[in-house]
Amino acid sequence: MTERILLCTDLDRTLLPNGDAPESAQARTLFARLASHPNCTLAYVSGRYKALVQEAIAEFNLPVPNFVIGDVGTSIYQVDAKDWQEWPQWAAEIAADWGGREQPDLQPLFSHLSALTLQESSKQNRFKLSYYLSATADPEPLLSAMRECLTQESIRAELIYSVDESTATGLLDVLPASATKYHAVEFLMQQLGFGLDNTVFAGDSGNDLPVLTSPINSVLVANATDEVRRQALQLAREQATEAALYLAAGGFMGMNGNYGAGILEGVAHYLPQTKQWMNSDD
Repeated sequence: MTERILLCTDLDRTLLPNGDAPESAQARTLFARLASHPNCTLAYVSGRYKALVQEAIAEFNLPVPNFVIGDVGTSIYQVDAKDWQEWPQWAAEIAADWGGREQPDLQPLFSHLSALTLQESSKQNRFKLSYYLSATADPEPLLSAMRECLTQESIRAELIYSVDESTATGLLDVLPASATKYHAVEFLMQQLGFGLDNTVFAGDSGNDLPVLTSPINSVLVANATDEVRRQALQLAREQATEAALYLAAGGFMGMNGNYGAGILEGVAHYLPQTKQWMNSDD
């Protein structure tokens, strides 16, 4: 029986070949073929905001998705041709965590923490407060201090730390507790009627870990760093979700497992019928 699937993938250094590792030549062509299948619903899940997602689609000639989860999970768009409609139901879902406050209201809470550098205004939104910090310093003392500030104000927030390998910069996002990539993917699944048996997520970095180590079938592309791989395996063991984490290793359809090749390898691992979709020009 042909079954519909929901394919959710991170962009930078997951689908986009913008890291140091080589890309398999046919990976994006095969990915586009899979995405064009009528039973495939495609969602991009990214830390990028709307304009930067659109830029990536154009620059890398990516398939136009059905949905975009942007701003590290704080926005969801339904994409129809060139029309992007933001889902107000998602904003309503996550707003309660901050008790009516928005991003500008949270900034003063952390003004005394000199290790934090506020990111550009274009990288902020109502429910996303983003900072740069040193990639070499241990982030845990800083995160603990921030959690204490949030607890004192009765604000339910998630702190998502990752490293931009291309610039060796630490990235820290303060989000509503229910607005991580994981919760956004889960919300999309519920709204569209997908389950754990026909959803696959792909990622590569620290801000993908909440999904990679969740019960959602996930693939970590082969070009992920050793540290992210170690963290993913450790968290999956702790949360007993190891069966839902696949580490792309290469060899699938003669490809190397990096970027799109790793996504395809993982999708075929969980949903073997999709290999035919990748091979078919129908």
